[in-house]
Order: sequence, then structure tokens, then C-alpha cells
Amino acid sequence: MRILIADDDREICDLLEIYINNEGFEVIKAYDGKEAYQKFIESNPDCLVLDIMMPEMDGLEVVKKIREESQVPILMLSAKTADIDKIRGLAKGADDYVVKPFNPLEVVARIKSLLRRSSFGKEPHEQTGEIKIGSLIINKDQHEVTTIDGESVHLTVLEFGILYLLASNPNRVFSADEIFERVWQQENAVPSKTVMVHVSHLRDKLEQVTSGEEIVKTVWGVGYKIEAD
Repeated sequence: MRILIADDDREICDLLEIYINNEGFEVIKAYDGKEAYQKFIESNPDCLVLDIMMPEMDGLEVVKKIREESQVPILMLSAKTADIDKIRGLAKGADDYVVKPFNPLEVVARIKSLLRRSSFGKEPHEQTGEIKIGSLIINKDQHEVTTIDGESVHLTVLEFGILYLLASNPNRVFSADEIFERVWQQENAVPSKTVMVHVSHLRDKLEQVTSGEEIVKTVWGVGYKIEAD
């Protein structure tokens, strides 16, 4: 698998390359936003690691352009720690976020987690087949969601993971912490707001293709669920 790393700090790129290569992945490096987007087009990577603050084109703009044509997993890097910066990154379509300074092993763990949740890294023992929820058809094998009319719903890796988790456990309420543990496949604590942002984007996309159908329901003070048909 190919991992594209984009950061104007060459030492960070070189450091991450060492750790990612140790996991058997090929690494492609870029040092500004325009170069990152061009190498994405040329190399078709399986996952991207993008710094937010880069010359030529910032990481958020790169994510926006990539999301116009691909749902490849994207991990953002930034020295900014405020929640609003994390939300901006997620709103552009990023799947996860790591704050600098970071442990390279954590970045590698996040990459592997995103790959497991994507169609590139599916576990062979995971449940397969289709699930029908309302006017949606969720196909685990193809890692895609369509309406009964055949319209595709373009979801990020984590949005798909949340939808599939709730849809494959109808009527069960999952807290934000449970969703993070099951979908992100990590034990690290994460602000519930991060999960809330992903659920909000997921709802918006589903409502756009289902004429406002409420697929994901909130159980106030508890979490989220999808009710069986």
C-alpha cells in the first residue's frame, strides 16, 4: 500500500517515512499543498497524511479538492489544538486528526486504523453483504452506500464506519465513546464533539439523498441509533 505524506517540514516527512516503511508501506512525500495534490493524482495512494499549514495550498484546501473525486482515507496533522480547528478539518472531509507534537507510532496506528475501515483494508472475517435501511442500501463488500434508485452516497471512511455500525445493530444505542472505540478502533480518549461532527456530516449527506429521511436518530444524553425497518 502507498501512503502519501505532505508536510513542509522535511524532517517530519523523513521521520514518518521511517516508521511507515517499517510497517511495509510505500511512502510518497510532498512538501507543499500543490505538490501533494499532484502526487495524489499521479500515485493513487491508499491513505494520505496532510499537514494543515502548507505553502502554495493549505491542507484543508487539498482535502476539499480530493473529496471532489475520492473518498481515500485522510489523516490531518496540525500544531493547532483548538476544537474549532479540528472541526474545520473534519468539515472539509478529513477522517482523523493528530496534533503536533506527536508520537510517530500514534500516527502509524491511526493510518492502520483508517486502512482497516476502508475498502483497501477490510478484515476477511468481517460481516459482509447488504443491509437495507429505509431507502438506503449499504454494501459492506463494495464499501458503498446507494439509494434504492441507484444514486451513490459519497461517504468518508469514518462516516461509512459509523453508518455500518449503527445499521448492523438496529435499535441499539451507541454512545460517542462506543462509536469511537468501534469505528476508530482505538482506545485513546477523544472529545465527543469529534464523533458528533462526523455524525452531523453523515446525517446531512443522507438527508440530501433521501429527501430528509431521518436515518440516524439521537437518543438525547445517551448516543445514536438506527431503528429497524
